[in-house]
Amino acid sequence: MCRLSCLKPTYDGVLKASPCGKGKPMRYRRVRQNGGTYFFTVVTNKRKKILCEKSSVDLLRDAFRIVKDKHPFTIDAMVVLPDHLHCMWTLPENDDDYPVRWRLIKSYFTRNGTWDSPWQNRFWEHVIRDDKDYANHMAYIHINPVKHGHVPAPVEWEHSSFHRYVKMGWFDTDWGSKRIFWMDDIMTWDLD
Repeated sequence: MCRLSCLKPTYDGVLKASPCGKGKPMRYRRVRQNGGTYFFTVVTNKRKKILCEKSSVDLLRDAFRIVKDKHPFTIDAMVVLPDHLHCMWTLPENDDDYPVRWRLIKSYFTRNGTWDSPWQNRFWEHVIRDDKDYANHMAYIHINPVKHGHVPAPVEWEHSSFHRYVKMGWFDTDWGSKRIFWMDDIMTWDLD
């Protein structure tokens, strides 16, 4: 186990963690659960707004479709913003390998696009624990374009699974234009 003594200053004085005395970069530990449902955030390199154009979103859709054909998973929710995306996936019952899916999606997008290094190297993931956690992350994904000031209501953001859930009756078209309260990073909605 790494202790605080493992923090070493770099050439620019920033502290970086490395395994005690080895001088190697710290390896990220990811929670992996067979058949799990995960929330992800993937960000473009230097937050460049490369996902603004329809051609970029179409290329991203192609990448997802091709990877899903070879490595199945269900996209429970997704939103694509100009410089990042959020999504929630459920993997097949005996599968926990979401890192390979992200590697393939990002690689396909990079190889077939016109950008040099379009993605940040890593991504953020969170294992969905229960129904409340699922509902909170579903809401977070769909409210994100409003949170970032792109639109006044989720229904106005084109690149979102919100529209699918409106058709299914899970959300009303005016959902998300109500007041939002943030308390300890958990969203609750004032529907009165």
